[in-house]
Amino acid sequence: MTAFNNTPTSRRNLLALATAAIAVGMVPMLSRSGDDHHDDHDEGGKFSAGQNTTVAAANTGLSGNIVVVGGGMAGATVAKYLRLWGGSGLTITLVEPSTSYTSNIMSNLVLNGSRTVSSLAYGYTGLASKYGIAVKQAAVTAINKAAKSVTLSDGSTLSYDRLVLAPGVDFMDAYGLTQADYDSKTPHAWRAGAQTTLLSTQLAAMPANGTFVMTIPKSPYRCPPGPYERASLVADFLKTNKGAGSKVLVLDENLSIQAEVASFTYAFNTLHAGVIQYESGVTNVHINPDTKAVTYTDQVGTITTVSANVVNPIVPHRASGSAPGGWLAAAGLNNSPDGRWAVVDVLSYQSTAANASGIHVIGDAANCGMPKAGHVANQEAKICADAIVRLLGGQQPDPAPVANSACYSPLTASTASWLTAVYQYDSANQKMVVADNGGRTVGAKVTEASNHNTENFKQMNTWFNTLMGDSFS
Repeated sequence: MTAFNNTPTSRRNLLALATAAIAVGMVPMLSRSGDDHHDDHDEGGKFSAGQNTTVAAANTGLSGNIVVVGGGMAGATVAKYLRLWGGSGLTITLVEPSTSYTSNIMSNLVLNGSRTVSSLAYGYTGLASKYGIAVKQAAVTAINKAAKSVTLSDGSTLSYDRLVLAPGVDFMDAYGLTQADYDSKTPHAWRAGAQTTLLSTQLAAMPANGTFVMTIPKSPYRCPPGPYERASLVADFLKTNKGAGSKVLVLDENLSIQAEVASFTYAFNTLHAGVIQYESGVTNVHINPDTKAVTYTDQVGTITTVSANVVNPIVPHRASGSAPGGWLAAAGLNNSPDGRWAVVDVLSYQSTAANASGIHVIGDAANCGMPKAGHVANQEAKICADAIVRLLGGQQPDPAPVANSACYSPLTASTASWLTAVYQYDSANQKMVVADNGGRTVGAKVTEASNHNTENFKQMNTWFNTLMGDSFS
């Protein structure tokens, strides 16, 4: 691992390397083709990409039937790289009920009008035509571990040699609210799409100097900096469009800010001072979806009720299908102590649950020690794909995987901060941990921007386009 000095220039270089590494990916032990693009035809392991391009699959000699469940950041990436690294002999089927994926990354910018939901949509045509991946529009209803098969919502069954689960998360009923409330009255908008549009509409309709209340669940949750980013953007929007007397009340069940502490402390206390009120360590949150009254208990035990104009409860979530009676739970794969997540061996992302040989879990559903974030999901997918290729070749997974993570956080409509980290396998604890300069892990910390500025905001778009292109193109 390359050593970096902790200077502003070296921090920028580290962030640039993290972005560049998305497209480069990880190099597997089996050979990769050096020429990915060819004329539009289908022969000898080449798959049509349309627009006169094809991708040549690696000549590995491997064969196997691989089913990937979930077409988000993790699922799309692992399907693509299994083809690139595993070769044309693999049969790869991507199971996803939706026709496209809407990126959660950048979706907070929909709230201030900087983005549209449609601009965040990514389809699966490229994965199918360019890489020869079969896309099945259905949902999983059951897994038969003994028979190595999955049953789908359309009644069909798929057999597998390796099964990769990237189902994402489900959102729990919380704070006195139901799924119907989230969809129509108090949107969490933590899955980008219709709820994002609803929350944006509610914000635009707020009266002058109104009150916006949002909650943050105890970690782990999807995208650690995301709620604080949202609070900053909403505060910026409200004071610009609805008056300086507007209020953003942030009710955090955690005892402190969970990511980019310096950046968001500055955003809350200085940049948006007087607008954002941050309450940490809150308990007993209750929300009336009709009156928008929010009651909570603060750290010293004081019970407060606030009358809000808009309520945005970012509610606790869990691996999709992990609720009692769910398909993941029925297969015994929700094996974290609280039953919410799938515990995995981070050398291969294979489930550590009983009788789960050949089943891998990646992305937000996995309990692996790394943040639940889009860039991290992309990296987990590559570690998993590399491990599967090795295992199919009769070898063992890489004993020392490394993953990088980068994340930009807009604090206003035109400025952003960032954080970056390198994660390295710690054999003593058998998990991924943050690595310091030169690969040291003791005392290592995530690196964050020293300030927010417009240049970061511009670079954010390059990072985003690179990441999404790597996963879906």
